[in-house]
Amino acid sequence: MTHKILLIEDDPQTAAYVAKGLVEEGMTVDQAATGRDGLFHATDGGYDAIILDRMLPGMDGMAVLGALRAGGIHTPVLMLSALAAVDDRVAGLTAGSDDYLTKPFAFAELLARLRLMLRRGGGGAQPTTRLGCGDLEMDLLSRKVRRGQRAIDLQPREFRLLEYLLRHKEQVVTRTMLLEGVWDYHFDPGTNVIDVHVSRLRRKIDDGEAAPLIHTVRGAGYRLAVDS
Repeated sequence: MTHKILLIEDDPQTAAYVAKGLVEEGMTVDQAATGRDGLFHATDGGYDAIILDRMLPGMDGMAVLGALRAGGIHTPVLMLSALAAVDDRVAGLTAGSDDYLTKPFAFAELLARLRLMLRRGGGGAQPTTRLGCGDLEMDLLSRKVRRGQRAIDLQPREFRLLEYLLRHKEQVVTRTMLLEGVWDYHFDPGTNVIDVHVSRLRRKIDDGEAAPLIHTVRGAGYRLAVDS
């Protein structure tokens, strides 16, 4: 089986070195030199794995990774970075990368890590089209939401908010995470926009139900879960 790899790397020498080695190993390699180009390829190309540089022009690797995971694309990602501190590696892994390799690196190690990822992931993970929590279900293709037998009509922003909460179900989601993931703000505009939208969404999801799903975590944010 020939594996299809996406290499997102802006340094020409590193990109050529890695691509040449992977092709010699019998893999097919597509390349992108910017984060936006890489994200475009990643969402459309059906890759078995992605090699992603952390420091990219314009849209950096962490932003690309976040967009992929928020979009339900779980293709295995090996992140490359010159940032070698423990906190940097932890941040990369927490953001959703499957492995983290610091520069400079030996190609043999990159290849070994890549093959391990491919064995673990089975390659070519397909995007999720349905999300759920308890009796709450969301169909991403038809954009329909139901709780039990009840259809729920959501506005576009409410749909995005619920989708984000479902993708992070049973986790505490902070205001900053919601601002960046739902509103695309990378700063706090100093309004109660999140509280207002969560309150509206909660009324549509939880009112009249025996068990609430959207919980407020004081001083932290919100949590979507079957229990509190």
